Amino acid sequence: MTDRAKDTTRISRRTVLTGAAAAAGTGLLGGFPAVIAAEPVTLRYLGTAVNQSKDIAQKVKADLGITIEYIPVTTDDVSKRIITQPGSFDVADTEYFSLRKLIPSGNLVGMDAKRIKYADKITPVFTKGEVAGKRIGDQGTAPRKVFYLEGQSSTKFASSPTQWITLIPTTYNADTLGIRPDLIKRPITSWSELLNPEFKGKASILNIPSIGIMDAAMVVEALGVHKYRDKGNMTRPELDLTMKTLIDAKKAGQFRAFWKDFNESVNLMASGETVIQSMWSPAVTKVRSMGIPCVYQPLKEGYRAWAAGFGLPKTLKGKKLDAAYDFINWFLSGWAGAFLNRQGYYSAVLETAKASMEPYEWAYWMEGKPAEKDIKAPDGTLLEKAGAVRDGGSYEARMGGVACWNAVMDENDYMVRKWNEFIAA
Repeated sequence: MTDRAKDTTRISRRTVLTGAAAAAGTGLLGGFPAVIAAEPVTLRYLGTAVNQSKDIAQKVKADLGITIEYIPVTTDDVSKRIITQPGSFDVADTEYFSLRKLIPSGNLVGMDAKRIKYADKITPVFTKGEVAGKRIGDQGTAPRKVFYLEGQSSTKFASSPTQWITLIPTTYNADTLGIRPDLIKRPITSWSELLNPEFKGKASILNIPSIGIMDAAMVVEALGVHKYRDKGNMTRPELDLTMKTLIDAKKAGQFRAFWKDFNESVNLMASGETVIQSMWSPAVTKVRSMGIPCVYQPLKEGYRAWAAGFGLPKTLKGKKLDAAYDFINWFLSGWAGAFLNRQGYYSAVLETAKASMEPYEWAYWMEGKPAEKDIKAPDGTLLEKAGAVRDGGSYEARMGGVACWNAVMDENDYMVRKWNEFIAA
């Protein structure tokens, strides 16, 4: 996901309860201190624009009396602010793969699981690396590897569950390739198709090194060129081999473009300039909402996953710290989870999100069942007509098919240098 700051499809929910109606009608206020409403607090929320919804901010204001002040920056700048200016924000929404850079700084503290109302309900994708009791792929920075700290102020990850949590999940998903089935006109089942000469000049890979390299590794492995020990932490020889494969394809004219932001990926697919490319789920939804066939294609080798979550700076104290916990507990209590699920993301606590969704919505988004009714975005925009089935099927099928996670490699500097050579080749 790295620079999702350009994602302009963040869907807005127009109808929000306010004041007494919110308190009486949502049922979300149970367990939330009423003192917050009496003593207004503003929380500075640092993150990428994609996770910063004005509808969530309005709902938090209505339910808790907390004002959310968004600080929208790129993913890389989220990390820079955490490391260099921990006093400039109150809540950070950052990626799990960034934690290996962030935790050593000591600027993020472990969150007290005893203060997180739904801590024991967080999906085992994060706490155990499992879906429905089965282990999933954990190459790269799988959240379970970095979910707990040894102590509240520790700079070391714990190898088993502790009271101290690094990040409370906000959004996560499993990514694959987007295709134009109307233009390809045959089944696509493997990552290797991205470099199939059949699609010469009509393929694209995203130009965000830490993610693009993972997509490239999925392709290289699918081609049978090389089997990686860990696609999320390659050796220099593996990086050389991966980049040579990409450079050879580029010189042969395989790629139409290298996109960096959401809108670029949408425009490439909608125009038909590309027929197969790296994509993000909401971008596929955006193309489809334009009346253009586009599929987020499940592939036999599995998915590349990503995850983001809330972290708290060591500088947070007193009333603001209490408010931050109240906000995070609210975020896990259902409304926000349903809001995110309706956009194709996944939420941290499934049972509260389910309780906030209509049964037909849950069946479509999470169970992989044909839509009993038209599926609409939070703002009422038609996303899918009745009878449609979500790409990738159920939550268990999709998250259960994860092969690797976004990561920061030990050889990150070398990787970026080699990636830039590929783009310039």
